[in-house]
Amino acid sequence: MSVPDASLAQSVDEVLAGRNIEALVIGASAGGVDALVELLPALPPDFRPATVCILHLPADRESRLAELFAARLSLPVREAVDKAPVEDNTVYFAGAGYHLSIEKDRVFSISCEPPVHYARPAIDVLMESAADAYGAGLAGILLTGANIDGAEGMQTIRQRGGLTIVQDPAGAQASAMPEGAIRLCAPHLVLPLAAIRALLPQLETT
Repeated sequence: MSVPDASLAQSVDEVLAGRNIEALVIGASAGGVDALVELLPALPPDFRPATVCILHLPADRESRLAELFAARLSLPVREAVDKAPVEDNTVYFAGAGYHLSIEKDRVFSISCEPPVHYARPAIDVLMESAADAYGAGLAGILLTGANIDGAEGMQTIRQRGGLTIVQDPAGAQASAMPEGAIRLCAPHLVLPLAAIRALLPQLETT
C-alpha cells in the first residue's frame, strides 16, 4: 500500500492487525459523489465485506447512485431495499427520502422518521445501527461533507469495537463532516483520499 511515510504505514498495520471486517459503511455529503468515484473502483471483484454507502440526497428526486456506480464497479451494486438481507460481496446505496438502518439480524430497514442533522437518509442512523449489528466486525469511513452528520455514528462504531477511518479535512471538498468526527471520536485513522483508496483492498485480509 502506498502511504505518505513509514510511520503512517506502521500505524495502518497496527490498526488493522487482528481485525475481521464483515461490513463497511461509507458516509459522505457535499463532494461525496466525486470522492466515491475515486474510492470505490479500488474494491476488488472478490471483496467479501458488504459495503453500504450513504450520501445526503434530495428527498424529491429518485437516487441514481446505484445505476451510476454499477457501470464503474466489478462488484454487484444495488439500492438497499427494506427487509432485504445484507449480502457479502455487494455494494449498496441508501435511497432518497428514507432513513436506512441495519437490524441486528442483518437485514435492511427503512423508515420515515424525522431528519437527523437536516438529512434523511442520515449517516448517523445507518452507522449507529450497523455498529449494533456488526460490532467489532464493522469498518466506518467518513468522507467530505458540510455538516456534522456521521460524527456520532463514527463514535458508536468505535465504542462497539469497530474500525474508524476519516478523510483528512485538508483534502476534503467540504471539511465540516470529517472535522466533526475527529473532534468527537478520535478516529483510528485520518487519511487523505488516495491513502483510503489504497487501504480498501486490505480490509478483507486483516
